[in-house]
Amino acid sequence: MGFMDLSASLGRNFGSIGVALREINTHLVLKPAPKFTLSGHPPKRSEQTLKHFCKVLDVSDQLHLHFKSCIPEHVGLGSGTQMALAIGMSLNHFYQLNLSVREIATLSARGARSGIGIGVFEQGGLVVDGGRGEKTLVPPIISQFSMPEDWFFILVFDRRGQGLHGQNEVQAFRELSPFPKKEAARLCHLLLMQGLPAIAEDNIDLFGDVITQLQQSVGEHFSQAQGGVFTSSCVALVMERLQQQGAVGIGQTSWGPTGFCVVKGLKKAQTLLQDLKKQAFFHQDLHFKITAAENNPAKIQS
Repeated sequence: MGFMDLSASLGRNFGSIGVALREINTHLVLKPAPKFTLSGHPPKRSEQTLKHFCKVLDVSDQLHLHFKSCIPEHVGLGSGTQMALAIGMSLNHFYQLNLSVREIATLSARGARSGIGIGVFEQGGLVVDGGRGEKTLVPPIISQFSMPEDWFFILVFDRRGQGLHGQNEVQAFRELSPFPKKEAARLCHLLLMQGLPAIAEDNIDLFGDVITQLQQSVGEHFSQAQGGVFTSSCVALVMERLQQQGAVGIGQTSWGPTGFCVVKGLKKAQTLLQDLKKQAFFHQDLHFKITAAENNPAKIQS
């Protein structure tokens, strides 16, 4: 849902807020095998990731890795982090290594900027990480909330593009202009004194206003790298319409192109999508999904 400080104005860089989503997930099964094999619909880097972990953990890769489901890649939903942690924690459990999620994250070099993916895997719900200090290995989680059960997210996907990732993402961060210290202070104050209390008090309108302000500020800062506040102009139009119809918390997740908003009640979310269809907003390359927050950490079962 966005960063708070992109220039380390007080010595800590980034700091972010995000939430785990239900239904959109990575689900894998690990079994012993005569040699390493993959099945299902594995992400591109899954074999490389497993073999990396086997090497650094000094365990055998005589395993079969089956992906029952995986998060879409490079659309702003943290697919790489969830895949890496799922594989790493599966190996940890399989070989009884007794490592923590944060130790696995360190071994996979996750959390280089945002700590949200690690935090939601570890705790679920909505999390805020404290950014990176001089000696930070994994950004610490400084706040965690269970999201109200009747708050629903509408996600808007654009099949035609992907958000920045890999070396392009690294280069984009290098080329960004300095983030104003005064604006970083405003966003931090806004989140601490309005956004988080709003979750505690089930005030979706106030929470949504904070997220919209944060997203607008960070989106404008990123616009030089992604072509606007939103990566996809079609997603931007849909998000504007959803806001006009009463949705709150308007934004883009990570580098997009996926847009999101929040509404109270499943019926309200369904009604908004029906309205979009009537208004011919269902562009052939757009895809919509209604989902709720996942307030539980990742599950590991034998």
